[in-house]
Amino acid sequence: MAFQKAVKGTVLIGGGAIATVFGLSQFSQYRNKHGTFVNVQAAEAVTVPIKRDFPTREEQILALQTTREFDVLVIGGGATGCGCALDAVTRGLKTALLERDDFSSGTSSRSTKLIHGGVRYLQKAIMKLDFEQYRMVKEALQERANLLEIAPHLSAPLPIMLPVYKWWQLPYYWVGIKLYDLVAGSQCLKSSYVLSKSRALELFPMLRKDKLVGAIVYYDGQHNDARMNLAIALTAARYGAATANYAEVLRLLKTTDPGSGKERVCGARCRDVLTGQEFDVKAKCVINATGPFTDSVRKMDDQEVPNICQPSAGVHIVMPGYYSPDNMGLLDPATSDGRVIFFLPWEKMTIAGTTDSPTDVTPHPIPTEEDINFILNEVRNYLSVDVEVRRGDVLAAWSGIRPLVTDPNSKDTQSISRNHVVTVSDSGLVTIAGGKWTTYRAMAQDTIDAAIQAHDLNAGSSKTIGLQLQGAEDWSPTLYIRLVQDYGLESEVAQHLASTYGDKAFEVAKIAQVTGRRWPIVGKRLVSEFPYIEAEVIYGVKEYARTAVDMISRRTRLAFLNVQAAEEALPRIVDIMGKELNWSEQKKKEELEAAKKFLYYEMGYKVKSDQLTDSSEITLVPSDIERYKKRFHMFDKDKKGFITILDVQRVLESISVQIDEKTLHDILNEVDLNKNGQVELIEFLQAVHAGHSPCGSEAELWQW
Repeated sequence: MAFQKAVKGTVLIGGGAIATVFGLSQFSQYRNKHGTFVNVQAAEAVTVPIKRDFPTREEQILALQTTREFDVLVIGGGATGCGCALDAVTRGLKTALLERDDFSSGTSSRSTKLIHGGVRYLQKAIMKLDFEQYRMVKEALQERANLLEIAPHLSAPLPIMLPVYKWWQLPYYWVGIKLYDLVAGSQCLKSSYVLSKSRALELFPMLRKDKLVGAIVYYDGQHNDARMNLAIALTAARYGAATANYAEVLRLLKTTDPGSGKERVCGARCRDVLTGQEFDVKAKCVINATGPFTDSVRKMDDQEVPNICQPSAGVHIVMPGYYSPDNMGLLDPATSDGRVIFFLPWEKMTIAGTTDSPTDVTPHPIPTEEDINFILNEVRNYLSVDVEVRRGDVLAAWSGIRPLVTDPNSKDTQSISRNHVVTVSDSGLVTIAGGKWTTYRAMAQDTIDAAIQAHDLNAGSSKTIGLQLQGAEDWSPTLYIRLVQDYGLESEVAQHLASTYGDKAFEVAKIAQVTGRRWPIVGKRLVSEFPYIEAEVIYGVKEYARTAVDMISRRTRLAFLNVQAAEEALPRIVDIMGKELNWSEQKKKEELEAAKKFLYYEMGYKVKSDQLTDSSEITLVPSDIERYKKRFHMFDKDKKGFITILDVQRVLESISVQIDEKTLHDILNEVDLNKNGQVELIEFLQAVHAGHSPCGSEAELWQW
């Protein structure tokens, strides 16, 4: 009886959902015929010439200072802000963009790395018969297809598995996923399919086996978010937009309209953060595209304006690649508290996340231990008991602030849609808020449409559908082979360069240093475990990188993949950047310290291990503990809470002790009980307590 009820319920839900979507699809088609949602392939209609290369930052700052008046000034260098600049400049509008930090330094670099319509939003649309949610999903699926087309080197389809552990859920989830395919229509990447238990375990062997019924696989897109954001910014610059990072808006400029007598926003007073120089940028229209900081810019215009943005924190963690297959993601559709968790391969590592909780707006969000442990616990629920999910395997963690548009009195951010809102204030400030990464282009189009209407600007329709981004023009899946053959790069490095820079990878290869070895001929790695090479630092400076943090987090993605590897690469990165940017020794020291602070706090590796826990199996007397703690801090001079191989090498050099690198790695690996690549205080105390350094090199190392 229960079986029959479950099946009938599933069929009824599925049938109702299909009928609903069919009706909505018919309505959508009707609207399409009448021009509301018409998508015109407009890229070929771009008449603005594109430059072979983008200007230097100094040239961009000069353009901002000397241009009498721009048509459009965009505040914010995230995906949406850069999208607005690209949309405006390709319509022929004289465009400027100001970003107080680096391009993609905020939320746009801290996403789940997915290009998707949102399976959970479609579920809400069906269950609540919410056409706006449905329209958002359909728009996102169209934008997903466009993004995969305009930047194929930075994005690709990704199969995602939804494991099923109750037999009645299989038809229920199957109907939902098929509806997702249906809504995508001709933009469907690949058709979803059902897997048996054995086949699911074959494709995802780490999956928990007991009670597994089967699985459903569907397709979404995945991308390198920070590099995608940068590609949008560089493309806008090549079309003539005056874009500048590290250019902070201090206040909005206003003038009195002679006709109405009202104040109108006419530009911004800004400061070059790198030089301290202040100057005015005049514009007919100012656009606020600052994501979580939306309300702070709106209050520059009007102090009394109510907040329209409720920020939500989303934490992600990165774990070793062996936690997931190379080309198969995992979706947990219902976590213990009703959220959705993704478990995805990315850059040969594994991303897990995300959380969703109210937060304060800050330029430096920090992931909490509570959120990290929540994600780890959810991962444990879906992985085999043979796979030990360890806290020490968290190689990096970050928190991103989603700029949700909502009622400021609402406390439940999980039920809030990611729809975007475009508003125009009484003084003419255009604000774009909300939305999601995938729909940045559509958001930009809506924003520029509103700006043109509000300020009577002379421009036509959007031309960004199908408009290829930096690096896409001559890219092909086999481009990396030419890099190997023509320049003598390692295959892994060549593939990385091709998938990061597209057809611009040749420019990086041309400046790659000779290794001095038989093979590879060129391409010195920054760290041995990752394919990033020193030439990328030089090229990154050309791409407007001005701090070491820019380089480890957004030009390369080392900080998001492995904090320790990023730290190991920092000294060389700072040296190369210092040479390119003429840094003094003091400046290099400051950059090194700032980058380490970024890693330890914002990337989740601030380890609080100075206090021993009651569970520590250490029976040293208090005086010995204090003595060994002092010794630990001699290695850990930065007071970060752990010792790395760099710390040990520094100490050994100071006392003229030589231990080869392999032996040093072996020693640290023996003491590193949780195998996270670093020795924490508790591990250090356990090592000296257990007598791990009885003689020889090890004795010299720990008894120093």
